[in-house]
Order: sequence, then C-alpha cells, then structure tokens
Amino acid sequence: MPNRVPKTYDEIVRSTVPEPDSSWRPTPEQEQQAREGFRAMDGDEQQLHQRVLAALTSASIDPSAIQIEIDRDRVTLRGQVHDRETLTRIAQVVGEVDGVRAVLDQLVIRA
Repeated sequence: MPNRVPKTYDEIVRSTVPEPDSSWRPTPEQEQQAREGFRAMDGDEQQLHQRVLAALTSASIDPSAIQIEIDRDRVTLRGQVHDRETLTRIAQVVGEVDGVRAVLDQLVIRA
C-alpha cells in the first residue's frame, strides 16, 4: 500500500510530533503563508515598505486596499482600484519613493 501524503497540519503533527498537545501551533494566516512560500522581509525591505506606505498615505491613497510586496528594491502591487486614474497614480507615487528601482503593477480596475 503506497504512503498517503498528509493533507492537514493536524495529520502531520500527529505523525511527527512526540507530544502534540504541548507543541506550538501556527495561526491559520501563518499556515497560508507557508503554503504560498512567504518570505520575511529584512530590515531594509521593512524600511522601504514603511516609506511606500507613507508615500501612499501622504498622496491621500488608502494603502489598506493594496497588497504591497517588497523584494529588495522591487515593489509588487496587487489589488483592486476604482478607476484608471487611481491605478496610474498609485504606480507613479510608489515609483517615486526613495529606494524603489522597479514597480511591478498588478493592480486591476474593479468591475
């Protein structure tokens, strides 16, 4: 009989952790990040992220509707905006932030 690949975190824990009740369990968000290949930002990337958020806020753009990913000096933007003007403005504002060398704009206009 072939080995079955565990499907859930609980199945993996039961088969690999000696005392599962005493072990730490990740949050659902942490589990999702692990499935998606989450990479923690280093200090420079965190500072760049803060500068991007500040620039958007000072330009009267709500950054909570935008997913901002930082990879070294490249910024990836994902999310939905209301119109083409906002879409263009966000990419322009982010591109002018000190330390941003490239903007990968994956924003879409909400239908």
